[in-house]
Amino acid sequence: MIFDTHAHYDDVQFDEDREQLLGSMGENGVGTIVNVGSTLTSNQMVCRLAEKYPYVYGAVGVHPTETEQLDEENFKWLSKLLEKDKIVALGEIGLDYHYDRPEPQIQKLWFERQMELARQKNKPVIIHSRDGAKDTLDMMKALQAQEIGGVIHCFSYSVEMAREFLKMGYFLGIGGVITFPNGKKLREVVKYMPVEQLVLETDCPYLSPSPLRGERNSSLNLPYIIEQIAEIKNISPEDVEAITEENARRLYKIK
Repeated sequence: MIFDTHAHYDDVQFDEDREQLLGSMGENGVGTIVNVGSTLTSNQMVCRLAEKYPYVYGAVGVHPTETEQLDEENFKWLSKLLEKDKIVALGEIGLDYHYDRPEPQIQKLWFERQMELARQKNKPVIIHSRDGAKDTLDMMKALQAQEIGGVIHCFSYSVEMAREFLKMGYFLGIGGVITFPNGKKLREVVKYMPVEQLVLETDCPYLSPSPLRGERNSSLNLPYIIEQIAEIKNISPEDVEAITEENARRLYKIK
């Protein structure tokens, strides 16, 4: 069945029909979802959803643009959340230079702290990197990130940069961008990379695939992404679904 490695069902866009939508996943071929936190508040919702739905797991962490929220007390609380049974990763964390705040020094401080926490708790990391490829890679190398493991979420860089992350043993999260007319760079990455390091993601409610751009995204749209990957890799959609599910279970250590 389809495994969505990165969703945000805690988002307010799902407030009106969250229960109905999540309840429909199994009958539509979606077998497992990892719901990913990005703020202190969203991490609480992530834990509740993982407790409520057998096929929903959680990741907790603080997104780089939200790191001004963090202090030592909140960091201890985050550490405790990682000990919950169905919390399978620390994320999403990383660097985001698209906006002016918070300043890079703050982002880097809490990226490093959260990476080291993942090492302590033996959890993979979900890395968000936007307009900061070199700094992300340099920090990961300095922190021996290959020993931690994880996924580069919503991968958006070049084949050359993909090669560096893949050499470290990281998975690349592939979502709706692969279907966009301007998604040529990502299609080149998918053609280059080994399918054994590829996982599916939606980042829902964002990044709906074509032809649904501009609409609210959900895990039910993953077949559009599967079809595109199957075409690029010259394998069947069924093989894409099976291989990426196995990859996701390895990534998150879910049997």
